[in-house]
Amino acid sequence: MFLQLLQICQICRFPAPPVATSPVRHYTEGNILKLQDRGFFQDVFPAEAIDKARTTLGAAPQTVYAGFDPTADSLHVGNLLVIIGLLHSQRAGHQPIALLGGATGQIGDPSGRKTERQAMLLDTVNRNLRCIGEQIERIFENHRGLMWEKRGLGGALKPVLVVNNADWYRELNFVEFVSRVGRHFRMGSMLSRASVQSRLQQDAGMSFTEFTYQIFQAYDWCHLLQKHNCRFQLGGSDQMGNIMSGHELISRVEPGKDVYGITLPLITNEEGDKFGKSAGNAVWLGAEKTSPYGLYQFFRRTPDSEVEKLLRLLTFLPLDEIRSVMARHQRTPELWEAQKRLAQELTLLVHGEEGLRKAEDISDALFSGNVQALGELEVRDIKQTFGGAPLVEILPEPGLSVLDVAMKAKCFRNEQDATRIIAAGGFSINLNKAKNVAEVLAPGVHILKNGISLLRVGKRNYYIVKWLA
Repeated sequence: MFLQLLQICQICRFPAPPVATSPVRHYTEGNILKLQDRGFFQDVFPAEAIDKARTTLGAAPQTVYAGFDPTADSLHVGNLLVIIGLLHSQRAGHQPIALLGGATGQIGDPSGRKTERQAMLLDTVNRNLRCIGEQIERIFENHRGLMWEKRGLGGALKPVLVVNNADWYRELNFVEFVSRVGRHFRMGSMLSRASVQSRLQQDAGMSFTEFTYQIFQAYDWCHLLQKHNCRFQLGGSDQMGNIMSGHELISRVEPGKDVYGITLPLITNEEGDKFGKSAGNAVWLGAEKTSPYGLYQFFRRTPDSEVEKLLRLLTFLPLDEIRSVMARHQRTPELWEAQKRLAQELTLLVHGEEGLRKAEDISDALFSGNVQALGELEVRDIKQTFGGAPLVEILPEPGLSVLDVAMKAKCFRNEQDATRIIAAGGFSINLNKAKNVAEVLAPGVHILKNGISLLRVGKRNYYIVKWLA
């Protein structure tokens, strides 16, 4: 396992950004734990040191880090809360560090998983590292330019420092690591972690590779403490075991240096599934995987029961402003003001002004029934917009009629139902009612320039037809 880490010789490096020299204005208070009034934090470890953590954060600028393993070539909306946590730290005058797991990503974090991750090729790891590193830096740049400077919030922010943990593991060999680091861990503590216990109860068990993950993440924090005086780690609530391992290691290697772990709540949807995942499909932060319009629509469809919570957690809007938005939303919920504001803030943060403009233009056009706007969308955009709509691929044939496409797309159980409902005006193609079952399909009208037809039965039942070339 460790020999594999030693072979990571070409994993990309991210240069350290220049240090801010002008005075920093603190929009978020130095004691970021006061963000608890937004529901932002779940736990502080060790729990008995919470008062000391508050004092430390408020007394002087600190260094705060969070880790991101390169399990894909894009982060997803489930990563947003941790990124927002780093941004809050930056706004408070602290130094944020985004740690990319060029090494740990090859081991695989068992937290919250029932099975072991598939091993990745080094080329895949390299590509994923480049992509997520660029995404993090772009989000921090969008925040600085569009949500800090443009909104007149003050002086320079300390630029995010993006580091890759393969850089320090490259310098170690297996025997040295086990001798110098491994001796500080106790098997009883490691076996007691929830992530380990849950996996040991599964039929597949847990591999030695995954079991060692907590050692590597613990050493990451120790390394950052020694090199950057990093005393705070942010992570999701499922990271508490890894945070505890890091704290335990540091208490033995660097006695007298107090460090603190801060966990963030796990965001789930109304069904209890992890935030940003629907039927196994993540909503990504990379435009190549989820378009700005798709991201906008994801947040635009937030249920009323969830929108205030997400405004508090995922935006930087002051609480008074959020309360005002929610008061107006409750008076006129049909305007979807709260959902629109949430979608605007997060699309702006992730994709910038141009991405937000395009997303809103398409959304407005579709709302007004503009068929041309529908023709500008990609299949993924249409699927994200009309979530749950079945996708059917059909080979075009001369003389294909409205009834033919309705039956091929399985919109109706039989032709009798189809004829009756279509004639009554209950069937639409590309947002326009189609009442003539014998009407022949025409390009530009029934088939859009993107090779898509959007069918609708009644008011809510959508079907997507992709015409094969």
